[in-house]
Formats: sequence, structure tokens, C-alpha cells
Amino acid sequence: MQRLRRLIVLPLLASLLTACGSGDSGGPPTLNWYNFPDDSGALAEAAQNCTRGSGGRYRIAYNKLPRTADGQRQQLVRRLAAEDRSIDIMGLDVTWTPEFAEAGWILPWSGEDRTRAEEGTLKVPLQTGTWNDRLYAVPYNTNTQLLWYRSDLVGDPPATWSAMLDEARRLAGEGKPHYVEIQGAQYEGLTVWFNTLVASAGGSVLNADATAPSLGPPAVRAAGIMRDLARSPAADPSLPNQMEDQNRLAMEAGTAAFELNYPFVYPAMQANNPELFEHFRWAPYPRVDASRPARPTIGGIDLAVGAYSRHPDLAFEAALCLRNKENQINAAVKGGLPPTLRELYFDEEFVKSYPFADAIFRSLENASVRPQTPAYQNVSIVISHTLSPPSAIDPESSVETMSSQIQDALESKGLVP
Repeated sequence: MQRLRRLIVLPLLASLLTACGSGDSGGPPTLNWYNFPDDSGALAEAAQNCTRGSGGRYRIAYNKLPRTADGQRQQLVRRLAAEDRSIDIMGLDVTWTPEFAEAGWILPWSGEDRTRAEEGTLKVPLQTGTWNDRLYAVPYNTNTQLLWYRSDLVGDPPATWSAMLDEARRLAGEGKPHYVEIQGAQYEGLTVWFNTLVASAGGSVLNADATAPSLGPPAVRAAGIMRDLARSPAADPSLPNQMEDQNRLAMEAGTAAFELNYPFVYPAMQANNPELFEHFRWAPYPRVDASRPARPTIGGIDLAVGAYSRHPDLAFEAALCLRNKENQINAAVKGGLPPTLRELYFDEEFVKSYPFADAIFRSLENASVRPQTPAYQNVSIVISHTLSPPSAIDPESSVETMSSQIQDALESKGLVP
């Protein structure tokens, strides 16, 4: 019986060892790339393109992470904390770089690799991959919100929040679709909305060295705009529960006049409501002050090399290939994900297939990033908890509460809401 158990166990061990060393014997090494699940096929094609382009030096295996950002982060954190050597390249949400860098889970870019990563890359997206003046992740794609509106309801798009709310009130009085669709649920989208308004009002959530909250009058003004929308006819009744996709669906259903959302809504409207698509237009994100440009908060994915990778040199090389010009164009056209390479926004062929490229580019030039701190997850939870539901916001009191709780989060004190 003992001998039988040994005969059963040995093949199992052999299969596990084979899986762990996949691609490292009898062929080129396999570089495991972990990234968000992509339904467009652009990421899988990028992996195939770079595998072919390596000339047999490596192959890239695209591994899909969970669909939610929280699920993606949780899987990566668990595996990196266990020093998992099978993670070579990973797609990081733009808020994770400080945390992963401080934990020693990702390798810094240096020398020629860093030079190539930074060359031609848009400045603001590049900030998201930088921590303590070291580059830890290179922007694969970025994302920014625009104002989407119906030209059959609105003439010139409103340039400011106050003008947009006035337009919504006018449309409501005429019995026409008038909602302003935006992310009001208690989650990351609510934090992004607040951060955008604070930055657009000339402020920031944290001070320059991320050691204390900065907030102040710009934050009070931002909170006031959120409350004013929530209490106006512009507010969708579902605002306290709405995320990006609910906003998209409401706009496609014809009940809204405006939508603050990402470029994915354009191909979706084209496919799902071709009649309404004829009147679907875009404009810059509304300003808080007419004299100051809006500073929408960017999203996106940055590529980092795992600290425990068996092939870090090849991983850096492969990461640069994955975010090259051709692969970024493919991701933009198929998945709507804005590129991070400046030259693409002036590429005539690309712009033909990405008609709002100029608006995206101008938005990115003035964009803001979310607070950069290893404690970002807790800071974001504090903000979204304090501002939910938007109709219950008391601007001065809410900002005061938020400031105190953010300070505790930065010092790892107290309980996160």
C-alpha cells in the first residue's frame, strides 16, 4: 500500500513541477502576463504579436485576472506576498504603484529600459507609474472621462458645471430627457468624481509629499457641486447606486441628456442604439471655473515586472513590446482604451478610427491623478463613504470629517469605514 501511494504521488509531483517550469525546458521561456480580462481580443493579440516578434527568445502567456479591480488586486497581492515566481509581467491599476513598490513586489525600471519606457509617453499617465522619483510601471493604456451629450437636445455643449445644471433644468421644464449621468454609488467612481472636481477647483486631496490631507476650500466647493447635482432635476433617481455601465445604459435608453463617462460608451451606443447614435456627441469635461481648465482624473493600466520573476530582463523587454504603437492602436480601436504614446494622437490613420482623439488628448494634457500613497485603498474608502449618498453631503462638515479620517488612514490609525 505504501508503495502504491508513492507511485500515485510521484506523477502528481512531476506534473506540478512541469507546470511551474512551463516553457523553461525544451523551448523558449514563457513569460506570464497577468492583466484584466479583455473581451475585445486586443490583449491576446498583443501577446501573440510580441511572441512572434521575439524571434523565438520568449513566448507570452496572457492570464486573465478577475473582472473587478478589487478582485484583481487581491489575487496579485496574495501571490506576490507568497513570492510567486510565475508572475513576470502584471497590469496594475494606476493607483497600485506606491503600494506594490513599497512592498518590494515590483522592480524599478532603469537604464535603457527606463529611457525607452519614458520616451514619447504622455506626462500625466507616466506619473501614475512613478513613486519616489523611480519608475516602477510603464503606462499600457490610459483613460479619461469626457462630457457626452445629445445634439438633438442641446446646442453648444455646456462648458461648466453650473451651465450644465442650468441646461438640465431647462430640459426638465420642457418635459424632455434631462438627466446628467454620473457615478454616484459608494465605490471608486465616487472618489474619482470628487478628485476631479477638487483638482479642477485648484486643490488636491493630499499634500505634495502625501503625508497629510490638503482638501480645504477647493474640496468644499467640489462637495457642494456634487450635492447640488444630487438635489436638482439633473439627478437620475438611481444616482446613489449608479456606476459607469448603469450610466451608459441610461444614456442608451434615451432618458438622459448628458453623461460623464469613458470612451467605451461610444462604440456601445453605436452598436446598441444606432438611431440615438446619430445625435451622440462629445465635449471636454465641464469646468468648475470658467477661467480654469477641468482636470479629469485619469484611469488606465500600467505594466510592471514582478520582483520574483525568473526572467526579469526578458520581462522588461516584453512589457515594452506589449505597449508599443501597434498594440496601443489595436487596444484603442477594439476596446476604446486611449493610448499613452503622444505621437498616436497626431497619427491621421489612427484618428480616423478614433474620432474623439483630439478631445482625449486635450483632456490628458490637463488631467489629474488620484492621490499617490501606499494607503490609497483606505483613503478612497474614506472619501466614497463620506460622500455617499451625494444628496446627503454637507460640504463643510463632510470635508472636515473626511480630512480627519484621511489623516488616520495615512497613519494607519483607527478603523476604515
